[in-house]
Amino acid sequence: MSKIHLVHLYPKEMNIYGDTGNRLILEQRLKWRGIEVEVSLVGVGEAIPADADIILGGGGQDAGQQVVESDLLTKQATLQQMADDGVVMLMVCGLYQLFGHRFVTHEGLEIKGIDILPLETIASDTRMIGNTIFQTPFGEVVAYENHSGKTWLDDKATAFGQMIKGDGNNGEDKTEGCMVNNVFGTYGHGPILSKNPAFADELIKRALVRKGETTDLKPLNDDLELLAHKVALTRPR
Repeated sequence: MSKIHLVHLYPKEMNIYGDTGNRLILEQRLKWRGIEVEVSLVGVGEAIPADADIILGGGGQDAGQQVVESDLLTKQATLQQMADDGVVMLMVCGLYQLFGHRFVTHEGLEIKGIDILPLETIASDTRMIGNTIFQTPFGEVVAYENHSGKTWLDDKATAFGQMIKGDGNNGEDKTEGCMVNNVFGTYGHGPILSKNPAFADELIKRALVRKGETTDLKPLNDDLELLAHKVALTRPR
């Protein structure tokens, strides 16, 4: 079976909510199945490997987004080409916002996005924070959100999920995240893949399909992950 190349985008600049865990989880789930995995950490000024199979990005404060803004714009064409080619991507919180059209801060500063996801984010005075539950095409997802930006999807854009508990994109329209082909954006921290193994495996399957491989993944014992999911369901907002 082909090697899977995991790429973590801005692991130092955009990682204040533990989203590095998503990389570690995918890496381990691949190794448990005997699938060779390569990991690359890509920071400011560093090139994205051309053979990337899954690209991950995390959250950060507004200041962190300003730090990566200009560098991300230099990577826009590469990331767009990869997205069009079916590379799997999971962007959380801050990088989810920057994969859209723009993010407008409390001070009115516009941070330009790279237009891969059809959405924009405007800072609000409301902090949307707490445990979340939302329904997705890949099952029920539990996570944790912490953001003040309100994200609005373009007309006909597809949300990643529909809120059961929590605010999601904006606290108003019950949507959570966005997905376009193999690109996923979400406000779900946790890290999100730790308590949602079915979604973690969906990302792996999509990467394998793109490489022409079988999607019959070796079953794993997810008892602990599913127990964590069950416990999360009982937590107060």
